[in-house]
Amino acid sequence: MPHHKEVANLLAGYRLPPKIPFGVELAPVMYRADFSGGRWQPGGLVPFGPVAVNPAATALQFAQQAFEGMKAYRSSDDRPMLFRPNLNWQRFAKSAARLRMPEVPASLFAEALSAVASGLSKVIPGGRGQSLYLRPTMFGLDPHFAVKGSDNFVFLLLASPSDAYYADPIRIMVERTNCRAASGGTGAEKVGGNYAASLLANENCVAHGFDQSLWLDPSTRKNIEELSAMNFMAIIDGALHTPALSGSLLDGVTRGSLLSIARQMSMQTAERVMPVDELLDDIRRGRCEELFACGTGAIVAPIGTIGEVDGTKFELPVVGQVSLRLRDALLDIQEGKIPDPFGWTIDASDREALCEYISG
Repeated sequence: MPHHKEVANLLAGYRLPPKIPFGVELAPVMYRADFSGGRWQPGGLVPFGPVAVNPAATALQFAQQAFEGMKAYRSSDDRPMLFRPNLNWQRFAKSAARLRMPEVPASLFAEALSAVASGLSKVIPGGRGQSLYLRPTMFGLDPHFAVKGSDNFVFLLLASPSDAYYADPIRIMVERTNCRAASGGTGAEKVGGNYAASLLANENCVAHGFDQSLWLDPSTRKNIEELSAMNFMAIIDGALHTPALSGSLLDGVTRGSLLSIARQMSMQTAERVMPVDELLDDIRRGRCEELFACGTGAIVAPIGTIGEVDGTKFELPVVGQVSLRLRDALLDIQEGKIPDPFGWTIDASDREALCEYISG
């Protein structure tokens, strides 16, 4: 890929904007590798820009596409640090397999992460909760209307200097009509179709004064699953509760990390079926003191209000007491403020160590 001089000039001239929202500012370079002839071709950094896609490509016609969300953080000594990238690679491979796409090898995934994070290390924002958001993406390129997968694919790693997704407590609305995923479908994979299925309901909940939909299980419409872009957690009788993985909700990296941190703090945790009406009753009775959502983009987002489309609303008695303590503990590890007790962080600039970490 003959872009070395252009990429170097773009990196040298790039400056962060005065304000950094989430996922809007796009870095001037990206990593690209193509799959053709049954194998991955050599990849490298290229200028960020449009990618030529035939309108009949399987990515557009059949949503043969998957992505990940992860972050690089600036350490106290200005190194680009990644957080549990092995889990993102594993989930990316799982999503790819579900959509009949090739696995991105650990070596290629590590090369892309190292090239992008190292190249942009000087512009990783260093404010609390800020990071270089990374979006590994893969999609099918073959143009045809027959319902079958592609044989040619592109893998991209995009980057966006970002703040946290939500800064203030959010308001959520129980979605009792639509589903974002089906039983036996792709809810446990990170694929674009799941998010497309959430857009109409999200627009409806915003029109009713809320921020995000709270999805219920697709089989019974009775049990809490997750929000459109985050996992869901509750503090009930002092213990941390979250919906058990069901096959139709995402196994979030932040979700699992917070559970481990909570246990380290001697908190009781429960991954279980969580009937929504039981939760609302727990709020009425004062047993549920606090709700929050979590995800790579948002980190931890306290929930101030939960309600229904009919206007029923419940204000939480406590907002942020436990959730922000967990958020601080997580950020302290991610940003290198304290020694990492779990071995979750890895220097992105050491490509060989990163590849070994990812492949396990």
